Amino acid sequence: MYDIQKYFSAHSIAEALDLLKEYPGAIIIAGGTDIMIRLRQRKLRDAVLIGIREIPELNGIHLHEDRSIVIGAGTCFDTIYQDTLINRYIPILAEAANQVGSPQIRHVATIGGNLCNGAVSADSAPSLLAMDVKLEFRSKESTRILPISEFYIGPGKTALQSDHELLTAIIIPQENYENWNGCYLKFGQRNAMEISTLGCAAAVKLEKDKTHLAALNLAFGVAAAKPVRCPHLESSVVGMAADDMLWQKIHTEVLSELNPRDSWRASRELREQLIRTLSVRAVKKAIERAGGKNNGL
Repeated sequence: MYDIQKYFSAHSIAEALDLLKEYPGAIIIAGGTDIMIRLRQRKLRDAVLIGIREIPELNGIHLHEDRSIVIGAGTCFDTIYQDTLINRYIPILAEAANQVGSPQIRHVATIGGNLCNGAVSADSAPSLLAMDVKLEFRSKESTRILPISEFYIGPGKTALQSDHELLTAIIIPQENYENWNGCYLKFGQRNAMEISTLGCAAAVKLEKDKTHLAALNLAFGVAAAKPVRCPHLESSVVGMAADDMLWQKIHTEVLSELNPRDSWRASRELREQLIRTLSVRAVKKAIERAGGKNNGL
């Protein structure tokens, strides 16, 4: 039995924000795949829920006049996986979307919920970090835009001011996807319905010769207390050729900016091995997808 005091279904962002103000401590629910588990486990008592599934502004994927791609926070993963714009311009995100839970979960779980949950294992987080996306938040007073690099602030903690604002959109500027390509790799003990033991996303931009790196963004989930990038390693490989020296540098130095931990799902030692292996594989695959050639082993 779920301990729910009240449930409201908002039909506009304004209505949802009004309900948040009227009911302090209320919980926003979209797909509900995380919230319902917490309710079932009796971790939420006397809950007031505000449903946002029926808000049109929060659903869908659009290409704006400035060529930025905007994903409504209420868009489910199955829609993202199948979307023409995403598959054409940001295939790394389609790849990540298709690895969230089971097909049934992907039909209802939303990208906004996956982010706002704050979980270090969120499958969408590494790819969105690697694409350096921006997040749009709305309150009754204003709209604010925040780089995703500033969104995760600690274990299970985000910059969302949940008492009075909503995450409304994920924005990918043109310069963050044009001439970029990427790869998302996830390791779990099973092929489906598995929480990520480690997630690695690599996004690359190549020089005109297609053999040297113009830029690398490398992001991880479950490799630290929050989803993270590796800025020092990223900057140090710019201009390097796609050969054994690059693979060795990534393999050797990637752990210097990460802090994996022991858990019941995997030991620290296993995660360190996965970080080294998956980071090299993801970068190699991203380079191939960008039209480059990998030399060496």
